[in-house]
Amino acid sequence: MIIDLRSDTVTKPTSGMMDAIMSAQTGDDVYKEDPTVNALEQKMATLFGMDTALFFPTGSMANQAAIKLHTQPSEQLICDKWAHVYNYEGGGVSFNSGVSCKLVDGVRGMITAKQVLESINPPDFYHSPLTSLVCLENTTNKGGGACYDIEEILKIKQVCKQNNLGLHLDGARLMNAIVANNEDTKAYGGVFDTISVCLSKGLGAPMGTVLLGSNALMKNAIRVRKVLGGGMRQIGFMAAAGLYAMDHQVARLEIDHQRAKEISDTLAILPYIKMVEPTQTNIVIFYLEDHLNQNVFMDCLAKKNIRISNMGHGKLRVVTHHDYTQEMHDRFLQTLIAYK
Repeated sequence: MIIDLRSDTVTKPTSGMMDAIMSAQTGDDVYKEDPTVNALEQKMATLFGMDTALFFPTGSMANQAAIKLHTQPSEQLICDKWAHVYNYEGGGVSFNSGVSCKLVDGVRGMITAKQVLESINPPDFYHSPLTSLVCLENTTNKGGGACYDIEEILKIKQVCKQNNLGLHLDGARLMNAIVANNEDTKAYGGVFDTISVCLSKGLGAPMGTVLLGSNALMKNAIRVRKVLGGGMRQIGFMAAAGLYAMDHQVARLEIDHQRAKEISDTLAILPYIKMVEPTQTNIVIFYLEDHLNQNVFMDCLAKKNIRISNMGHGKLRVVTHHDYTQEMHDRFLQTLIAYK
């Protein structure tokens, strides 16, 4: 038994999802003739109360396309210092859009309306880049699955409206936040100009992210996707996996959250653990006591077929997901308790 807790990206399709994949109707999506892709895009747009949607192969490509739609070369976006669009998308902000990032020192990957306001460059000061976009991430990856308070998002939106800024949400684990806080998807659709919703990770699809937005903003989205190399043909098989994920694997995210909380609570009482960050969803970040070697700890787990992530700077990460069973959970907790 291999217990893989490095990420929720390691999930594999369930038997029900495989049935949906194998029975999917397909067409040529470059011609917009794939009925399953069209159904997924319509479903997601309706769910979030937004005008339109476009299926992308990856979350990074969807985020990069959104940034391109919102900005012009030499402009600047505002994001947290831990934001995925800055740290984990290969420098695509600068390469694809010619845009720089103003990094904000937020808390666990989350920034405030006050910080956004303070980060806007004066629009008539031509020596600095023109600020044109704010990018938020919910839940935050490097922030340990932390969730934004929707009230703070509304305040950020007001700052954006007053300063003519776009507002994009990297929703790689948005459904985790919505389930954890019992929120309405349309509340997000009513605030953000664009939203990327990842269908893999905790939802368990093999690939795919849907970018949502207004008709005005999204009119060039398919062109940008093409430029980025995202033209796809009979992709309905993967869209069917996304539809199945949204229909059958959203509510069960609560199980992942509960197991993550149990891991967090267990770690918090162990003598060799220095600190555990607050756990809201399916990500647990913790630190060993200073005298302990992280590599030795991880090697010990690896010998027991348990895999976790080292995020650097002392951070160790565990991510629960639907392939992490109760049997695995019990064994992992017992291993943590028994570690000397």
